[in-house]
Amino acid sequence: MDINLLIAARVRALRDERGLSLAALAERSGVSRSNISLIERGESSATATVLDKLSAALGVTVASLFERDTQAPSPVARAVDQPVWTDPGSGYVRRNLSPSVPAPIQLVEVSFPPGQRIAYETSTRDVDVQQQVWVIEGTMEVGVGDERWLLAAGDCLAMRLDRPITYHNPTAAPARYLVALASPSHPPARRST
Repeated sequence: MDINLLIAARVRALRDERGLSLAALAERSGVSRSNISLIERGESSATATVLDKLSAALGVTVASLFERDTQAPSPVARAVDQPVWTDPGSGYVRRNLSPSVPAPIQLVEVSFPPGQRIAYETSTRDVDVQQQVWVIEGTMEVGVGDERWLLAAGDCLAMRLDRPITYHNPTAAPARYLVALASPSHPPARRST
């Protein structure tokens, strides 16, 4: 399945589950109604920053936006079936490693190009999300709020997703890291009033 169509279906399904109109999701996320509409129709490839804003407004992790809705999800995620997405803004590539079964843990592999930076400004979420970043190769600078860490291969950083976060590869070589996210597996649906 085309990755933009997968994201489109997930955003639309999550918005419907929560009883949110396009306008309500736009207000909660800070993403324009027209941009959300294009994303939900699979006509726009959202950036990582936009996906972060939408996921926070929907009460899920970004990784949840790449899950396939299936009646009987398999506990195995075969490499060939793992959704791979490239951020059109930075060129970073994320692979969702986890199966689509309800679970409090999600694993994501990221390949981050040299010299690139991503800033996630969203700091408020309706669910408590913990994250760890383990650098497999290369170097990454990770900022959480006002704190900054320079991580080399083998280093692991634990953080809570409650402040703005930046990822920056300050080197001339690509970096690769694993992200482990822990959150409630089924956040409550929200209804707009």
